[in-house]
Amino acid sequence: MARTRPEDIAPLWRRACEAAIAFRHDVPNRAASPQDDYAASLRAFSAPLPGSGSDPGDVLGDLVRLADPGLMTPTGPRFFGWVIGGSHPAGVAADWLTSAWGQNAGNHEASPAASAAETVAAGWLLELLDLPRESSLGFVTGATMANFTALAAARGAVLRAVGWDVESDGLFGAPPVTVLIGEEAHATAYAALQLLGLGRDRVVRLPADDQGRIVTDPALEALAAARTPAIVILQAGQLNTGAFDDFAALVPAAHETGAWVHVDGAFGLWARASGRTRALTEGVDAADSWAVDGHKWLQTPYDCGYVIVRDREAHERAMTIAASYLPASAAGDRDPSHVVPELSRRARGFATWAMIRTLGRDGIEEMVDRHCACARLVADRLRAEPGIEVLGDVGLNQVLVRFGAELDADEGDRVTRETVARVRSDGVCFVGGSSWRGREAMRFSVIGVETDEVEASRSAESVVTAYRKTVGTS
Repeated sequence: MARTRPEDIAPLWRRACEAAIAFRHDVPNRAASPQDDYAASLRAFSAPLPGSGSDPGDVLGDLVRLADPGLMTPTGPRFFGWVIGGSHPAGVAADWLTSAWGQNAGNHEASPAASAAETVAAGWLLELLDLPRESSLGFVTGATMANFTALAAARGAVLRAVGWDVESDGLFGAPPVTVLIGEEAHATAYAALQLLGLGRDRVVRLPADDQGRIVTDPALEALAAARTPAIVILQAGQLNTGAFDDFAALVPAAHETGAWVHVDGAFGLWARASGRTRALTEGVDAADSWAVDGHKWLQTPYDCGYVIVRDREAHERAMTIAASYLPASAAGDRDPSHVVPELSRRARGFATWAMIRTLGRDGIEEMVDRHCACARLVADRLRAEPGIEVLGDVGLNQVLVRFGAELDADEGDRVTRETVARVRSDGVCFVGGSSWRGREAMRFSVIGVETDEVEASRSAESVVTAYRKTVGTS
């Protein structure tokens, strides 16, 4: 294969840049749902294994042509299907440079700049979220790996407290670890327990109320009866409702039993960045570890999450990757390879650093407040329509909705499913379908950087219109 000539790079990258700009420019005018579903996209991409190489410019053109009909619009102002940030242009620009620079963020020597950006951004994140400044922070792919990493540290710490070194000796013969978790916890917390050998089903499930938050009194009783070693998993921002567990009561009670408390705060932990929503998180800073996403409310591009652990030593014991050929950091310095499961990895600190610099504390607070106001606006409009039921409070950015409130349960499920499908096919906005308490629901998640009250209002009207068409009242 011939060496790439420097003069060939610019035309190729310029073409990629132009295609990216054209896509983002057109997003507000695109239908919210993709034109092609998975089956159609698979047919478009399917081809025999290439026997010989092709011109990179031609390959890039084919990629744009084949992918475009199957692209979703989470970067647009009317995407509410999942809790997905909008990939702010500043973060994308930094991420482009990250790819072009080709840095490995595994240690200081591999990329001093990447390590330095992470160290500074980590300090900023702890200040923004007002979590213990002595905590260690790792840059991971997202909340799934953040939960995994934090719970690995928790597993090691609680077993070490009873005389077992799980990092050296594994789980064979180890004392059993009791895990207490809310019955409405996110699937990624259960996935982390599965990966860590703690088991998805071998847990004590704590009852949740109609908002998905752990019911405090039964939880306190379960904590008092729990056998040690123990880990308690709480939630900041329930996926469907945005609800928060009672940290002020549950965290101290868990600590009284010697349990480690981990908080899955993928998006809800960002409530601490605003004076209007901070009270929802009262007591969360007393926990032992936290998971939070950058590619949600910080609007970084994808592949960016943060694991935060108060006990630096427990964190590093669980994650340190060491070998004779790997350079050691200076004593007291943050070592990137000691806080995440990966050695070779993307330099996620650059985009995080760029987004915090771009938005600043005030900009992040404004965005959280704006999205919460948009959620309330949507909820108020939907409540005003006969037959539409907003399920519970709207304390953050999530609106959970059921259609056909006057119908029997099965018919309401049908109407809800059909309304969600119609909203998507109409193309004004994209909403999520969900199951809540055994029944169908629509989830409206407000978190895109481009979303404002005008777009939220337009989207709410499109939902009402779709519902009226579904029940034949339009």
